[in-house]
Amino acid sequence: MNMSSGQVPRATGQLHAIVGQVHAPVGQLGWFSYGGAARVLLAVVLVAVAAGVSAVALRLRAPGRLPSPGRTARTVMFATWGAATVAYLVCHDLYAHQLLQQHLIRSMPPQPVFPITVACMVALFSGILYLGRSLSWKARLGSAFIGAIAAPMIFQFPFDLIIMTRTYPAAPDPALYWVLFFVTFLLEFATLALLSLSPLVQLSRAAFFAFALMLLIFGIWALSGFGLPYAPLPFAFNALSKVVASIVALSLFLARRGQPSTPEPAPADGLLVPEAR
Repeated sequence: MNMSSGQVPRATGQLHAIVGQVHAPVGQLGWFSYGGAARVLLAVVLVAVAAGVSAVALRLRAPGRLPSPGRTARTVMFATWGAATVAYLVCHDLYAHQLLQQHLIRSMPPQPVFPITVACMVALFSGILYLGRSLSWKARLGSAFIGAIAAPMIFQFPFDLIIMTRTYPAAPDPALYWVLFFVTFLLEFATLALLSLSPLVQLSRAAFFAFALMLLIFGIWALSGFGLPYAPLPFAFNALSKVVASIVALSLFLARRGQPSTPEPAPADGLLVPEAR
């Protein structure tokens, strides 16, 4: 619903007041922290989900491969991932520009956890290259690339679910800019779907347990408000969660080593299928 010209400045002023009460410093792109009963409820939900994921891990008898897509499906998946990446960059820029224009934020915020994210991606890329020594160079590089970009999305998907109702609304159409902000979900789904293209990836008990650990860290983070990573405690929880998300991704590629697995389907032609040597 569109706001009238008189409602826009009033809504903006109310938002400034709310932001000032929720967290400091004011005017940085991010989300509202949780407080009071909300943070306790969030922590309980996250711990419950972590327990459910652990229960699934305990019931998993052997690692299993993801369904292997055909040639047409692979082409669609890569095209979707490319389009989702472009859409995310464009929509995020539009969202941030609108907030800057309305003076709801002063500037684009620093990214204190970004170096840790990059370091985890580089380490994961190198590790998967080593694990894929038996594959062709094409499958090896493809698997390493997919594993490296999937790790941040393993963190980002539950993270975005947590903050999706606590982002800054932008006038004159808050719902529209909320949708623009969460085009990231499309990118997350498209990236995680690419894991099915690697011949190394299998769902393992270790991966489920690591994911449950990440959710448990989220739950502890929630008790402190699940705030922006500009203070030592939120920074530590954010950084640790991303490291554990990388462990989840690595566990998917380690499942074949020393564990019985479900029978592997016959190789088909494709970008990431191991070629004969």
